[in-house]
This record gives sequence, C-alpha cells and structure tokens, in this order.
Amino acid sequence: MKYIVLFGSLLLTGCSHMANDNWSGQDKAQHFLGSAMLSAAGNEVAQHQGISRDRSAIFGLMFSVSLGASKELWDSRPAGSGWSWKDFAWDVAGATTGYTVWQLARH
Repeated sequence: MKYIVLFGSLLLTGCSHMANDNWSGQDKAQHFLGSAMLSAAGNEVAQHQGISRDRSAIFGLMFSVSLGASKELWDSRPAGSGWSWKDFAWDVAGATTGYTVWQLARH
C-alpha cells in the first residue's frame, strides 16, 4: 500500500499545469456528489461480490478517489483545464461522505 501512495504522489507531481479555480461552484458540487455516489456504489458492488464489509468499504472509497485523481490527471494535460487540488479535495470529501452514508445505511 505504501508503494501505491508513493507512486501516486510521484505521478501527481508532474502535472503540466494547474487550474485557477474557486472553492465553490457548480463543478465542485458535481465533484462532491459524483464521488459520493461512486464510493457508495463501489462499496455495494464489492459487498455483493462476497468481499468482506471492511474490504468493500476500502474498495468503494479507493475506487471513487482513484477516479477523481484520474479525472484531474486528464485535466492536467496541455489541452485540459489544469490540475485542481480544489476539485480533488471535493472528490475526497464526497468519497468520504459516500462511504459514511453507505455505512450508516447498512446498520
């Protein structure tokens, strides 16, 4: 796991350009809600595949966050809008919320 985090950190340092955006806006709500839904859906799908509750929760959370990071990596290409740490923060917040709501719904 620590190698994945290290590799991901090194990969993200090479972004071609950064976005100049605000903390609020319609796209931030879309990042939040999309990540929340992906996290909850990933949790549910993993559990239906017979994966334990703890591992399915990790799967759903990482599924959502990795898609958010991939989207920002796509945006960081020269023709894109630029890497946005603000978008990524909303992705992580949404994924965490999706995880939490899914956990509460399962009790």
